[in-house]
Order: sequence, then structure tokens, then C-alpha cells
Amino acid sequence: MSSVAQVTIHASQFPDQVRRDLLASLHARQINHKFHYDSVKQTQKWLALHQQYSPTRQDEDCRAQYENSFAAATARIKAPRIQVIGLGCGGGQKDTRLLRLLAAARSVAYVPCDVAAAMVLTARQTALAAVPTEHCLPLVLDLAAAEDLPAVLDRMLPADAARLFTFFGMIPNFEPAAILPRLAALLRPDDALLFSANLAPGPDYAAGVRKILPQYDNAPTREWLLTFLLDLGVERGDGELRFGIEPDAPSGLRRVTAQFHFARSRRIEIEDEAFEFEAGAVVRLFFSYRYTPDRVRSALERHSLTVQEQWITQSEEEGVFLCRRN
Repeated sequence: MSSVAQVTIHASQFPDQVRRDLLASLHARQINHKFHYDSVKQTQKWLALHQQYSPTRQDEDCRAQYENSFAAATARIKAPRIQVIGLGCGGGQKDTRLLRLLAAARSVAYVPCDVAAAMVLTARQTALAAVPTEHCLPLVLDLAAAEDLPAVLDRMLPADAARLFTFFGMIPNFEPAAILPRLAALLRPDDALLFSANLAPGPDYAAGVRKILPQYDNAPTREWLLTFLLDLGVERGDGELRFGIEPDAPSGLRRVTAQFHFARSRRIEIEDEAFEFEAGAVVRLFFSYRYTPDRVRSALERHSLTVQEQWITQSEEEGVFLCRRN
């Protein structure tokens, strides 16, 4: 095994841009989700949280539905060469299971993409069990800001291979009106998108969202989210983290939120800028949209994306969807 790894870093994650995004988050008091994966420590906490609470680790039926989706995508794509682009690759476990199936009968390249170098390197290490080193091309980027990603991929990858984009566990953490056009723009006519969505179970949408709240309001998630503030100099006694559910009028969806409520004043300094948070100030650290299968299809159709197949868990709390552009 080589002792070095080559990683491409997009300008959206260059230090100056990251600093601007951090300052914008603090000014708005709405933290960009990418800052919860910014350090090795945060990445490790997220991976541990995922191991403990992810349905794919705890629910055999959920794992089976993912495997069914991987088999279906493999059967549908007939091209002899395929590029898998893992958007928000995380630790790369799901992508690697897909890569194993694809690599059995064709040449496969893998581009693990995430906002943190630690994350893409973890995914790369996992994927090397399925693809050779020279076919694994890690890419660090901020998907929400990388408007030129189609051109970047065209420069990195041969144009004559099919592309399969994966987007597992990520769509809940983006505003639908922002992320869905970005996904649609990435897909060429013969490309496919395989993504998962967290769902609200049962016929009563609002009740379903309330049911899944404990999946977020727990000690490991609190520790992971608070790491961002603690690293900036906020102390635990400065306030408390509260989880709740709020409607989002533009999308018609509901989302789980995590907000830090300051109980006493705290000053945060970022180089030459200072931010004053008085007692009573609120900072939104996190949100996660909950869909239903019908709401997924409706949201995609507004952006010229069509669901070809779907796999819904028996719990109705997670779904995997295979899509193409109209």
C-alpha cells in the first residue's frame, strides 16, 4: 500500500473561502453544516455517531433495501466503464458495497467527495477494498458552493464512461430549492443518481416527524454538534442545545432543528472580527428535513428528475431512490 494519497481540493474549501463561510455563518447565526465535519475530531465523532444510530448499522431490513438498490443500479447500467461519484461520501461504507458489485463485471473509478479531507481519506481507504488505488480520486469540496463541479469532473474523468452519482444521507441537510437544481445540473442524459432520504413514517406526516425526533435528540448527537461551538471558545455553561421541529413554508416540509440558546453572554473572536452573543441569543446549529416517498418524487419532478425505482424500509423511516433526468 502506498504511503501517500493524492487529494484534489476545490476552491470552495480553500482557507480564505472557508473563513468567509464561517464568518457568514456566525453573522447569520445559522451554521453551515459543513463546519460540523471540519476537523479530524468532528469527523471521528460523526463516524462514531453514525455507527451507533444509522439505520444501515442497526436495522437489517434497511441494509437489505440498500443492497437491493445497489443490485438494481448495477443491473440497469450496461456500460463497460463507470465512474461512481460519492457526493457526501462520509466513511464510504455504502459506496464501497456498491463498488464491489459494479467492479465484478466492468472497470470502475471512484470519486469520494466531502467537505473534509479526513472524510474523503476515510472513504478512500474503505473503497480500496473494491477499486485499485489509481482509480480512486478523492475530492474535497463544498457541494453547495461548487457551481463548476460538472466542469471539474469532466477534467478529472474520461468523458466516455457512464456516471453514477450517490448522495446517501445528505439531502435532508440542504434546502431543497438549493440542492435539487445542483444535482440536476450534474447529471448528463445517461447518468444516474442513487440517493437516500430520511422519511417520516406513517400516514400522519407531522406525527411521523415527531416519532423520529429521538434519533437526533441524544447524547452522541449533542456532543458532535456542540464540538463546533466549544472549539470556538463557547463553554458548556453558556447555554443549552435544544431540539425541535419546525415547518418550512417554501418546501412544504418539516425539519428537525438543533439550536443553541445562550443563557449568558459570550464573545467569540475570529482573527480580527468579534461576535457578541448576549443572554437569550439563539444560534441554529443544524437542521434535517424529513420527507415521505410522495414528497421526494414531487420535489424531484420540479427539477426535471424522475424516480425510476425506490426501496422503502419496513419502518418507513428511510428510502433509497434511483433517478435520472427527464
